[in-house]
Amino acid sequence: MATPDFDLADIKRRMQGAVASLSKDLGSLRTGRATPSLLDPIQVDAYGSSMPMAQVATVSVPEPRLLSISVWDRSMVTAVEKAIRESDLGLNPQTEGQTIRLRIPEMNEQRRKEMVKVAHKYTEEARVAVRHVRRDGLDHLKKLLKDSAISEDDEKRQAADVQKATDQHIGEIDGVLANKEKEIMQV
Repeated sequence: MATPDFDLADIKRRMQGAVASLSKDLGSLRTGRATPSLLDPIQVDAYGSSMPMAQVATVSVPEPRLLSISVWDRSMVTAVEKAIRESDLGLNPQTEGQTIRLRIPEMNEQRRKEMVKVAHKYTEEARVAVRHVRRDGLDHLKKLLKDSAISEDDEKRQAADVQKATDQHIGEIDGVLANKEKEIMQV
């Protein structure tokens, strides 16, 4: 007979991981304001390998619509510039020595709506991830019940706990989306 090894805390941790991943993805979406996280997804070809921007330069925000990138190694300036141009951010870098400046242009209404659609896509992926964790948890409970490791009442109670955690995390995801949508649509 198997021992009951159902861990609700682990399920909640995995669901929280989906929420954190969504926040990170939404942080890299371009809004009208400059944020250093905008450049997080950009990989720079440096020293024979692909590295995140944070490992070759310092990104700062001197003005609300300006990013300043201080490249540490002078030989990497063109590689950083190239990585920014090739990214799907639609930004044009201006280089002054080892510093690269990125002006963040105003977004038009159509571009804002496109960004909201991308935000919705990321959010749906996070919801699906949370539902997969719920399914895994419920499947595990059913297996424990089938193996007679837990009673039917325990299975129902813990399944309700899993559902409650799912609802809570889906609510969190919707809240994150609402905040990002408001930020994107702000003129």
